[in-house]
Amino acid sequence: MKKSICIAILLCASLMASECTAVYGDGKTELKLATGSPGELGLLEVLSNEFSKANDTKICWIKAGSGQTLELLKNKKIDIAMVHAPKAEISAVKEGWATQRTLIGSNEFFIVGPKSDPAKIKTAQNVTEAYTDIAKSQSLFYTRADNSGTHKKELSIWKMANIVPQGQWYEANKDFMLATLLKADKNGAYFMSDSSTWVVAKKDIKSSEILFRGDKYLINTYCALRQNDSDTTESKKSKDFIDFVASSAGQEIIKNYGKDRYGEGLYNDAAYAQKYFISE
Repeated sequence: MKKSICIAILLCASLMASECTAVYGDGKTELKLATGSPGELGLLEVLSNEFSKANDTKICWIKAGSGQTLELLKNKKIDIAMVHAPKAEISAVKEGWATQRTLIGSNEFFIVGPKSDPAKIKTAQNVTEAYTDIAKSQSLFYTRADNSGTHKKELSIWKMANIVPQGQWYEANKDFMLATLLKADKNGAYFMSDSSTWVVAKKDIKSSEILFRGDKYLINTYCALRQNDSDTTESKKSKDFIDFVASSAGQEIIKNYGKDRYGEGLYNDAAYAQKYFISE
């Protein structure tokens, strides 16, 4: 009985995960694409609408972090993944279930927290020192705890610092970037936010500020991948979509996105990101 219930729950979760959060375009061929912040912040909508004009497609966006996105791609629930998890991306290609891994841009991570900075990370020389100071002071820290690209990066920093974070100060939030950032601001917690989300949310931030930034390890590259499958219409259109995002037209959209609304771009293009790209 318990086994049947567990299977039912897993099937339900899988179905929910592959439902469209939004659909962009009204073309004949539907492509399923999963991503987190690029969808949440509106970049995907602009890219999808521009692509769909000339390609008779519609893009079904499924909101998911990088870990879940790659799992959906592996299980053939989506056509395209847009993620920021280099090691997992490389493994996906090596294992043969993903292809056309293409660098499309980047942003960076900031460590934000209460303006009083109880852990005194403003003077940290690098990100591992900043994390060490947070752990030593046992200052409240929010972890995404969701196997997202942000969570993977955070865990890698704790590992570099030789720290196993645990205790009441280390709190799992299991929500997306924007919601976690706003919650951290409300509750006086430290959090590793991506720069794009910070720009969008900063008008609503009351108690937090950027306390650490600038370590090259915090550069956050984004890649697109697609299913390594048969010669279907969806496969061809998926290839075309990734080619478009990597083209000069797609890159112009990426590097300029947000400037008109926020006064600054939310993402850097692939040319900038190339020097931080982990190819293998």
